[in-house]
Amino acid sequence: MAAPGGARRLPLLLLLLGLVYSESAKFVVKDGNGTACIMANFSAGFSINYDTKSGSKNVTFDLPSNAEVLNSSSCGKENVSDSSLSIAFGKGNILTLSFTRNATRYSVQMMRFVYNLSDTEFFSNASSKEVKNVTSATDIMADINKKYRCVSSNQIHMNNVTVTFQDTTIQAYLSNNTFSKEETRCAQDEHSPTVPPTPPHPSPTLAPESPSVYKYNVSGANGTCLLASMGLQLNITYEKKDSTTVTGVFNINPNKTHVSGSCTAQKVTLELWSESSTFLVFQFGMNASSSRFFLQGIQFNRTLPDAKTPTFQAANGSLRALQATMGNSYKCNAEEHIQVTKAFSLNVFKVWVQAFQVEGDKFGSVEECQLDENNMLIPIAVGGALAGLVLIVLIAYLIGRKRSHAGYQTI
Repeated sequence: MAAPGGARRLPLLLLLLGLVYSESAKFVVKDGNGTACIMANFSAGFSINYDTKSGSKNVTFDLPSNAEVLNSSSCGKENVSDSSLSIAFGKGNILTLSFTRNATRYSVQMMRFVYNLSDTEFFSNASSKEVKNVTSATDIMADINKKYRCVSSNQIHMNNVTVTFQDTTIQAYLSNNTFSKEETRCAQDEHSPTVPPTPPHPSPTLAPESPSVYKYNVSGANGTCLLASMGLQLNITYEKKDSTTVTGVFNINPNKTHVSGSCTAQKVTLELWSESSTFLVFQFGMNASSSRFFLQGIQFNRTLPDAKTPTFQAANGSLRALQATMGNSYKCNAEEHIQVTKAFSLNVFKVWVQAFQVEGDKFGSVEECQLDENNMLIPIAVGGALAGLVLIVLIAYLIGRKRSHAGYQTI
């Protein structure tokens, strides 16, 4: 449950370069024994585009000083539910950070913002009185027993909503009721001029070789719920600082990637974090009536130091890819291309995947992709054509020979 009394406020903080940002706020979530499990200290600004009676309007505001932690915030339960921090302000506006973890790292797996267009304090003259709901994956992650620290601005884009965090300190799954002295710095700080520079990334305009194929495994309370073997390549179209548009091609290196995931009755999730500030989430769904599983959603975050907007984000929750019958596996040796958004797509190499019903940690009966079936038809068609040609030549030869014999008479 949330800490009694909601949020506790800290003094006004002057940040970098002499600029003044909104007041930093400290939020705490405690368990039933009064022990803190989540602590967060940050300032946040909102930019929201909405429709009014006279056209589209963009409103910007800071997280109000009277924002409070909701009792719906939770420390979570092992293998049952994840930890979450829900912050409410105004008339029904709620910002929620949902946490997940594996053996070595924790992250804000999902950020959700619910905003009420009937709240005239923030949305004056709105043409609708609806309550809107937007979500996005984030790149907020840190090592277990370390706090996440990010002085730089970090923007999370959720459709027509952008939340900008500044001077952020967050820690979940606390072990001693307070922030750890050790920290994991965000990628934005690592590429900041005030921090010693890291080696430059390779030019994104040069396409790398085919990615390494790696076998991923996700297990839950009832055993394995996902087996996946595949190589992953990212295609990102973005605008550089000099206003030129480029398409970068990046491989996922399995040896530098942390793997996590979760299993529920209706959704299987595979999460990949890489050292190159990349966060990639696969969500598999199922159709009970047709007894088939499929890749339903992809969420993606990556830091691009040479981009005009350093944090690149993309998400699509209505995909229908990598489909197979429950209990069977989907396999494709050919390279598959999955278009997630206009600016982001995924190349999948030698994929073999099975979700939900996995027996004995082994792939089930194989359902081949259409690309492989088409590739098999080509040599069959060529072989059939050659066999037909040989048969025609043989028949022509026999007919010719018979006619030549018919020109002679026996004496």
